Amino acid sequence: MAMAAFRREGRRLLPSIAARPIAAAPSPISSDREEGPLGVRSISTQVVRNRMKSVKNIQKITKAMKMVAASKLRAVQGRAENSRGLWQPFTALLGDNPSIDVKKSVVVTLSSDKGLCGGINSTVVKVSRALYKLNAGPEKDVKFVIVGEKAKAIMFRDSKNDISLTVTELNKNPLNYAQVSVLADDILKNVEFDALRIVYNKFHSVVAFLPTVATVLSPEIIEKESEVGGKLGELDSYEIEGGETKGEILQNLAEFQFSCVMFNAVLENACSEMGARMSAMDSSSRNAGEMLDRLTLTYNRTRQASITTELIEIISGASALEAAK
Repeated sequence: MAMAAFRREGRRLLPSIAARPIAAAPSPISSDREEGPLGVRSISTQVVRNRMKSVKNIQKITKAMKMVAASKLRAVQGRAENSRGLWQPFTALLGDNPSIDVKKSVVVTLSSDKGLCGGINSTVVKVSRALYKLNAGPEKDVKFVIVGEKAKAIMFRDSKNDISLTVTELNKNPLNYAQVSVLADDILKNVEFDALRIVYNKFHSVVAFLPTVATVLSPEIIEKESEVGGKLGELDSYEIEGGETKGEILQNLAEFQFSCVMFNAVLENACSEMGARMSAMDSSSRNAGEMLDRLTLTYNRTRQASITTELIEIISGASALEAAK
């Protein structure tokens, strides 16, 4: 009986449902201004409200990234400052001659694996390309060793054939000397060089970093330069103890110097990356706040215009009814 009553009720309602006109669904790709006046006001307000919500979410993300970068910077900055004492004795002993003319040069470019850190990666790439042009020649060979995903993506476009070795995800784990010394050993085993030129960003402050080039000479070049004289000629004034020869000592010194310089360069570059990311995220947060202020003003104007228009329509309708009486 219940089913029969339901069918009778359905037959009773069917003519009234069929008589109603079916409104066409609004097209999602149609313009907002193709709707009626009320539709335009409601849709425009909703669009502005959605945009405000997305800008607020972006601002939350940039503020969180700034805090994370500041925390990582505090953890790395002290270690970077302490690591400067490792390579300074080598510079005092062996010197740092970036303009030395050799046949085989290797440019080690240090960059970051992640973006959103300003122009630190493009800066080291520009310096590396300038060093390539300065040291390239008909009888000279210049190769690249790329550390970091960002420099790798840039250099592969036009210098793919000149890249001997690429290393990525170096900063995935906390940096230590053992990890960097393994990297330095891999570079020494896979490339032949007379001079290694490490290009990195030296950290000065959160808003300032300086592109720097550190030069490490091979043992053969060091011995040749010491025979010529100059600052390297002072090596002969040191006494050698033990059974090692001068060549073996220079070999050990060159390897240890390269690992120490690489350790400091990696830490300095990590500090510069975090400082640049802090500055970039702070600027992004401020820009998001300014955009949010403009959107809030637009939203309030749109809402006030909608209210004013509705009041005018109500008053006009009331006036028309009074005039018709």
